[in-house]
Amino acid sequence: MDIFGKAISDYYHNTQPEDIRTETNISEEDVLPTAYLFRSFNEMPSIEQKALKLCKGKILDVGCAAGSHSLYLQNNGLEVHAIDISSGAIDVCHLRGIKNAHQSALLDWHRKSYDTILIMMNGTGIFETFERVPEYLNHLKHILAPGGQILIDSSDIKYMYDKEELDALFMFQQYYGELEFTIHYKNWTSDPFPWLYLDAETFRKIANLHDFDFQILHEGEHHDYLARLQLSKSK
Repeated sequence: MDIFGKAISDYYHNTQPEDIRTETNISEEDVLPTAYLFRSFNEMPSIEQKALKLCKGKILDVGCAAGSHSLYLQNNGLEVHAIDISSGAIDVCHLRGIKNAHQSALLDWHRKSYDTILIMMNGTGIFETFERVPEYLNHLKHILAPGGQILIDSSDIKYMYDKEELDALFMFQQYYGELEFTIHYKNWTSDPFPWLYLDAETFRKIANLHDFDFQILHEGEHHDYLARLQLSKSK
């Protein structure tokens, strides 16, 4: 069920668009304005602006949605490949003028030698679960050009738990950043799907174990951060 694609398409074609509603297993329903997926550079949060200014060379925009990041980069003369699992989102990317937009999951994308891999809007969510982070990092390693960079954001959501809840998760060896998301749009509701928030220190340790140097480039006002991963020069 391509709920994001339906919302993006409705907004682009102005066919009675509504906002997207999201909820998780630890939080109540929240609203994601569909218009936000079409934001301009000046409307983006500082973390996104910082990431876009750091992009260079041949770029892969992972989880591109309506293509706002790709469009900005392309309009600034950079070569961008945009991918998303949503067919509706990719159709709109084409209509907005993005030259290289493709429907694909990250693990199914095997083109190589990207100088920048951009994964934004809680980019670590794409890893799905804590257990699968190494699988994704190893895949990214194979499509990254020598000297290339991965620009990715996430948040530390520990503040959403009380001590007793954190103790219970620790007892069951479950990482607190693993959530289940559900999306609602109009009369449609998705099946719950896994989504991962990685705190910076945990992400650093996993990245280092898999041959990446990890650097925090920017910190936001809501426990969020932008990180750069680059393969260690000794590897």
